[in-house]
Amino acid sequence: MTYALFLAAALAAPAPEAELAAKLPDLFARAAAHYTALDAAAVAEAKRKAENDDACVPYSFDPKTQKLDVRPVVGLSAGCFPGSLWLLYEATGDARLKDRATAWTDRFAPNVQVVGYHDVAMNVLCSYGNARRLLKTDKYDGLLVEMAATLCRRYDKDLGLVRSWGPLDDPSGFLVVPDGVMTLELLALADGVARRDGTARPTVDFGAIIRSHADATMRHLFLPDGGCHHIVAFDPKTTCVQTVWRGQGVSCTTAWSCGQSRSIYGYTVMYRTTKDVRYRDFAKKLADYAINHPNMPADGIPYWDYGAPGEERDSAAAAIMASALLELSQYVDVADRARYCAFAVKQLLALSSREYFSEGDEAGHFLLKHGVGNRPGGTEIDVPLAYGDYYYLEALLRFRARTAAAPAKTITIEPRDGRNGK
Repeated sequence: MTYALFLAAALAAPAPEAELAAKLPDLFARAAAHYTALDAAAVAEAKRKAENDDACVPYSFDPKTQKLDVRPVVGLSAGCFPGSLWLLYEATGDARLKDRATAWTDRFAPNVQVVGYHDVAMNVLCSYGNARRLLKTDKYDGLLVEMAATLCRRYDKDLGLVRSWGPLDDPSGFLVVPDGVMTLELLALADGVARRDGTARPTVDFGAIIRSHADATMRHLFLPDGGCHHIVAFDPKTTCVQTVWRGQGVSCTTAWSCGQSRSIYGYTVMYRTTKDVRYRDFAKKLADYAINHPNMPADGIPYWDYGAPGEERDSAAAAIMASALLELSQYVDVADRARYCAFAVKQLLALSSREYFSEGDEAGHFLLKHGVGNRPGGTEIDVPLAYGDYYYLEALLRFRARTAAAPAKTITIEPRDGRNGK
């Protein structure tokens, strides 16, 4: 579709959608400039530490100390930085971004052997997964299947769950968080690759583990109203719940905003990969909890916990939720489709405003300000976060694809009447 046709479709959309569509070229251009600078800053920071620049990637930035937070390629959410470079290449077509995304992605192979926590699945999905999709190559397929098999080592068949954190043989508790449903996308991808190439098919039944973990998480990690617990500890011997921890949230009876958003995203992916309507309906329940919550601010950017009105907002939680809602809207009826899209657009307009979208280097060249990682732990409070940027860009691209797919409004020109000159 040409830009003229895209613009025609966008202008025929409701006013907020038309407003966001009009902003997209500038937003992507500014984001690309930010990440070009962030890429250079990350290399310079690694050299300043006398390290090889393969060792770490940007994760956050401390506005108070003006220091860039860089972490190992096997760290939490490390794959989001190269992932954002891939998404910006998709958005702009700039080959320089593709080259830098490739250079960073090629450093992520160590994630394949990490068994200490489930988050490494996101590292390879954001990096290798996007490289595979955008380059239309199968060169990464073996690595993705290997990573999926490694992740499945954390699966306990008696519990029916994949352990989120902690050593595989830790007898003190089997910890599970709702975010884990997002990591199942890696298993679904690996399952598709393995089914396509029978010679590469491992002994692990990815499909069974996907459903098992999603079902058990649905039973144990959510409140009756659809709010999420953050951490549930199981006894691996009895398979019973030992305790529920507030984790990064306010309490065990409120929902940590980022966990809620990740849950909406995860069960939406589960519906996409299985077409099981239970997962779609559960994603809707989780989405409606967030959208209709009395503590949800008018602009759609949630507080860091739904039980913490008036405290810090979490731009990352909003970005993840917006991306999830735009995909979920494809699988629901017309009324819900309009409702979910409208809320996601509202969130994206807010995130794209001066209040949240950074100018210059005020956020260390990251895009979104005001993210919250672990407020109870006293870390990552009111800072940019790499995963917030990643899902913000993904949401903008999903919105662009949706708008481009919409038919342009037909303008009827009445014939002129030669007798009266009208």
